[in-house]
Amino acid sequence: MSDAGLDVVCLGILVADTLAKPIERMPAWRQLAVVEQVELHVGGCASNTGTGLARLGFRVAAMGRLGKDGFGDFVLQHLEREGLDTRGVKRDGQANTSFTFVMIARDGERAFFHYVGANGELSYEDVDFDTLRRARILHVAGSLVMRKLDGEPTAKVLRRAREMGVITGLDTVWNDSVDPRAILEPCLPHLDYFLPSIDEAALLTGLKSPADIAAFFLHKGVGVVGLKLGAEGCWIQDSQRKVHVPAFKVEVVDTSGAGDAWVAGFLAGLLQGWDLERAGRFGNAMGAMCVTAIGTTSGLRGMRDTLAFLEKAEILKGQ
Repeated sequence: MSDAGLDVVCLGILVADTLAKPIERMPAWRQLAVVEQVELHVGGCASNTGTGLARLGFRVAAMGRLGKDGFGDFVLQHLEREGLDTRGVKRDGQANTSFTFVMIARDGERAFFHYVGANGELSYEDVDFDTLRRARILHVAGSLVMRKLDGEPTAKVLRRAREMGVITGLDTVWNDSVDPRAILEPCLPHLDYFLPSIDEAALLTGLKSPADIAAFFLHKGVGVVGLKLGAEGCWIQDSQRKVHVPAFKVEVVDTSGAGDAWVAGFLAGLLQGWDLERAGRFGNAMGAMCVTAIGTTSGLRGMRDTLAFLEKAEILKGQ
């Protein structure tokens, strides 16, 4: 990729995913269970969101850390094939590439086994600020599972990005082995957009309603809060507006990556100058398309196809 300007830098977790479906129960020790479908995919919030944006035609760079192993080669080849700038992706000679075993039930819901690996070694020193300076948006993708970058180092990156005139966003991956509030607290005043799932945000705040949760983070200094509500769509709130955008009706195959797809669509809307409601609808369209295929990005399409889906999509009943 040339040194021309970038639309988005996705800084965060890069993962090799093995997805198995359907899994309704775990076998007892020393027993074997047969599944109908197993596939190897690339996942991780930075890869998923970056891939979605690249397919829509935006100029995207990925920043993260991979092991010097076969999984790392697989992830890097995927990013390059999708057209992302990968010069900010470091290779780690000690930690292996992050890996997730995704167990998918018949209704598309998932459970995970995860190895943190190289993502846990990503640090402030790995951030390529020369590349970041050329971007319109920095999206930190996967906070709470990047132990060397989380907390104050992330806040430092966000603060420096804003000083360079870059818009900042952040998404989380739930991790109950850390203190999430302590990690996120220093980051919130430096965020233009905070984009967690409703479940993660509820656990962070102890609150239930989207409006109360959003108000909590706005009070902490966030500019705009976008909450992913799953089958209920999304809730977007700033100091003046509260917007609920319902989800679209699709046949759900696998919900893996749906939240990251929503973020890609929402950021795409911001890049095109759309208002929050229109950006949220486009995010919902990306999330809906994502869940129609197994894997985190298999269902995602280009701008023309996504807009065509949006024109014909039905609102999910009961919302």
